[in-house]
Amino acid sequence: MKVIELKETITASNDRDAEVLRTELKAQKTLLVNLMASPGAGKTTLLERTIRDLGKQYRIAVMEADVDSDVDAKRIEMLGAKAVQAHTGGMCHMDAGMTRRALEELNAPDADLVVLENVGNLICPAEFDTGAGKNVMLLSVPEGDDKPLKYPLMFTTSDVLIITKTDVMPYFDFDLARCKERAKKLNPRIEIFAVSSKTGDGMDAWEAWLSNAIDSWKH
Repeated sequence: MKVIELKETITASNDRDAEVLRTELKAQKTLLVNLMASPGAGKTTLLERTIRDLGKQYRIAVMEADVDSDVDAKRIEMLGAKAVQAHTGGMCHMDAGMTRRALEELNAPDADLVVLENVGNLICPAEFDTGAGKNVMLLSVPEGDDKPLKYPLMFTTSDVLIITKTDVMPYFDFDLARCKERAKKLNPRIEIFAVSSKTGDGMDAWEAWLSNAIDSWKH
């Protein structure tokens, strides 16, 4: 019996498409950030605060990926940022081809930053290169500090880990130092920021990193 490894073929093809897209966006001087997290980790809330803080400095657009609904895209548009909702038709991730189609619908060639808010999931999105220049993941305090042990690929493939909802840390058994140590063991190069989108604590450091990434992408 012949066995065909379809996943390897699919991901290899996707990797080629992603590299082409990344090269095109680099030439366009648009940084694409792939934002990944579990449902409810605070992706959209973090985005809203980031847009409010950096929206006058940079042209920011957002692609909201979800199985259904357009709630998140409407929230982003209320801030004056250009947004498009991408329905994945039941798929639990975005790949390079889907990202390209969403970018075409977004039609924001002059954007300094495009954020892809990926489908809420700590497994599938880590497996598919979207063509992003940077991969950013969120981990909320209520989820626990053991997530690097359970979802290592997500931490390995991310450039940045943002630990969110730090304002509720006193009410949860979450060891910040232990979480950072576990993430760094998996990925020594990962940048880590602990923030509260609600209070603004820690947002300055995250936004400084993002500003530097946008500026560096243009050169």
